[in-house]
Formats: sequence, structure tokens, C-alpha cells
Amino acid sequence: MLTNLQTRDVETLIHPYTNLDAHRTVGPLVLEQARGIYVYDVDGKPYIEGMAGLWCASLGYGNEELVEAAATQMRKLSFTHIFSGRSHDPAIELAERLKEMAPIPVSKVFFGCSGSDANDTQMKLMWYYNNAIGRPQKKKIISRLKGYHGVTVASASLTGLPNNHIDFDLPIAGVLHTSCPHHYRFGAEGETEEEFATRLANELEGMIIAEGPETVAAFIAEPVLGAGGVIVPPATYYPKIQAVLDRYDVLLIDDEVICGFGRLGTMFGCTAMQMRPDTMSLAKAITSAYQPLSAVLIPDKMYDAMLAESRKIGTFGHGNTYAGHPVAAAVANKTLEIYKRDNILAHVNSLIPAFQQRLRALAEHPLVGEARGVGLVGGLELVADKATKRAFSPKQGVAPRTVVFGQEEGLIVRAIGDTLAICPPLIITAAEVEEMFDRLTRALDKAENWVRREGLRG
Repeated sequence: MLTNLQTRDVETLIHPYTNLDAHRTVGPLVLEQARGIYVYDVDGKPYIEGMAGLWCASLGYGNEELVEAAATQMRKLSFTHIFSGRSHDPAIELAERLKEMAPIPVSKVFFGCSGSDANDTQMKLMWYYNNAIGRPQKKKIISRLKGYHGVTVASASLTGLPNNHIDFDLPIAGVLHTSCPHHYRFGAEGETEEEFATRLANELEGMIIAEGPETVAAFIAEPVLGAGGVIVPPATYYPKIQAVLDRYDVLLIDDEVICGFGRLGTMFGCTAMQMRPDTMSLAKAITSAYQPLSAVLIPDKMYDAMLAESRKIGTFGHGNTYAGHPVAAAVANKTLEIYKRDNILAHVNSLIPAFQQRLRALAEHPLVGEARGVGLVGGLELVADKATKRAFSPKQGVAPRTVVFGQEEGLIVRAIGDTLAICPPLIITAAEVEEMFDRLTRALDKAENWVRREGLRG
């Protein structure tokens, strides 16, 4: 039976990525407070937040420095827009910081509110750029199956997940999807990861040639595919892809929304994964999720084209009310300061061996087909048959049920199809890593017992 608070939720809210029909019966997990890596429900039960919220609460919860940065800025200048040449110090400082720390040459920074709007902006700017330099046909964007880039009309089109397209009349024209770089699922029998990476690069080249190189503007990729199931491409995948892009003058958009700011053990995921992007999308950990903020890093050649268009049109006709919001920018500045001052990268790298060891050990669990990950992010793909990699039927809901068992054990993880995703706050300690995996192991054991009782393996 639902509590009063749960009933009020059911009657008022639409929850993203939720079975709205089932939600009416099950109701929400209502959280009330949080501190460090723990969140607490309305009954005071603590949970290790094993997903850092949604891949974003990198510095954990209740960080007083971030709270004070927001409060101080609210008292000083709670809001101003940056339309029509207005500006303010926090946005200027943040743009300077991002330019300085970026792993690629950056001319300017464009601010927004979310990863979705950042990638929407990327798509618009690719069109705008090619119009400006006299290539009006070079507009198509290639993404990947199982890639995730957002939920606006444009960014959801870039996303390569069926549920983001079905009955939304997506994707829109001009967006293509090449194969997912997941060797475990899509490698041919006997095909090595190296051979698999070569095949995918050849496939991308074939797609560009078939479409006409003069029509293909960009390729967009997350260093590690997050919401597609924590998919780590083979080691040589990106260098092989880069060679194809270079050959046909196709720009690389690096979606760092999940991987940016230390998640993979480097400040940006592209460095860890040997990518050489032209432009980058940032969000989530840029403020440790304490404020909504995104940023697009714009190279010189794109800025020069934007200048030319302003001379022609009289304005740059894109942006939103909250772009460069002073409170969000102030929190981001403090977040980046903490990353540097506290040497978060060194802390993350000290934890990676134990995190990955515990993750990989779960590959031996009867439910787990593959344990994969890099840095402080991991995925466990659950299967009905380890030998054949046969998946459970989606209707059986094995991964979602395992999430429920995790909550019983005081752990929050996320089910992405058949995969359990783990992505804790970067401030997690070595002891907390061990406790998190202990709880996850107990949840998997409960799920295995349930699968056996219910005869779900067929």
C-alpha cells in the first residue's frame, strides 16, 4: 500500500525513464536528505548512492563549500542573462578555467543547462558552420547504436536507443547510426577485439562513402557509452575511427557529459580513450550536479564561421535564458577548484585498481555474463545462460528486480536493459568501495535465488 507521500507523487508527477503504469502501483522511493556518498529515504534508511545520482554527483552530497558558493552568489547577483553582450564575472572565470584545462584547443565556450541542450547545440552549430563556409550539403551527423546524447528532438535523434525513438517520430532526417562498439555482444565468433575495431572502422567508412563524404559533417561519440550499458570500446577503436574521420573531413564531437571531470581517471574521458575531438560537450560533474549547467567547447574555425555569420545576419540567433547563469557558474568554479585543490584525480586513480578488481570478480557470479568498466564506472550484464550469452526476456525484469534487491541491501544502482550500472561519487573511500561491492554481491545472490525459484532460465 502506498504512503500518502507516494500517492501524492503518483497523482502529480511524470517520472523520466519510468514505466508510468507500473509506477502507479509500486510508487516512488522518496528521498529526504543526503550526506557524502549516502542518501536517506523518508524513514531514515541510508543507501550508498552507487550511481552518483545520474552519473553526476561527483563530490557527493552536502558539500558545504558548494552550498556556500551558491548562497554567496545568490546574495550578490542572483541572476543576469548574457544576451546582447551582457556578462558577469563567474561566467567569464568559468570559461577561462575550461579553456585552460581542456585537452584540445578551444576558442570560446557556449553555456547551456543540460547535456541534452549541449548536444542539440552541437548539431545546430555543425549545420551553421558548414553553411558559413559554403558547404550547405555537409550536414549529416553519424552517431552509434546504444549511444546516448540526450532527449531534445535533435539530441534524442543522436541517441541510439529504441525507447527514445519509438512513437516520438524520431530520429529526424540527417542523423545516421553506425554499429555499437561492444565486442561481447556484437563481435563475430572468433573475432578478436582488434579485428572487431577494424571492422567497425571499415563499416563507418562505408557509411560515409555511401552517403557521400560531401554530406557528412560530424561523428558524435561518448568515450564510454554510459546509458547504453557502460560499454567500453576496444583499445584501438578510436584511433581507427579517427583515421576514417580525418580521411573525409568529418569532425569529431566528444560527448563528455558522463566521462568528463575525472570519472575515467583522467580529467576528460577522451584522454583515457585516445580520442582527438574537435569540439566537446560538458555537463553533469561540471557542478557536481549542485546546479544545472552545460558547456560546449568551440574551436577557432567554428568561432570564425560564427563571426562571419554575425556580420551577415546581424546576430547569433541561439541561446537560452539561463545560459551562463551566475549561480551555476559560481558553483562550477568552486567545483573545479575543489577538483584541483583536493587532487581528485589522484584519489580516483588510487581507487581504480580495487574498484575494477571487485567489479571483474563478479564476472564469476552465476547471473553475470560480462563485467566491464574503466575508471570508477562499471557495468554488469546479466544473462540467462553464461555459455551462450542468452539474455533474459525483458518481460522477466531480472535487472530491475536486482535493483530492488540492491535497495533492500542499502545500495542504489541502475538497470539499463540487462545491465546494472555502477558509478559512485568520486569522493568514495577505499572502505566504502568494498562495502558497496559487498552490498551489490548480496543483491546479486538474492536475484540468483529468485531466478531459480521462479524458473526464469527456461
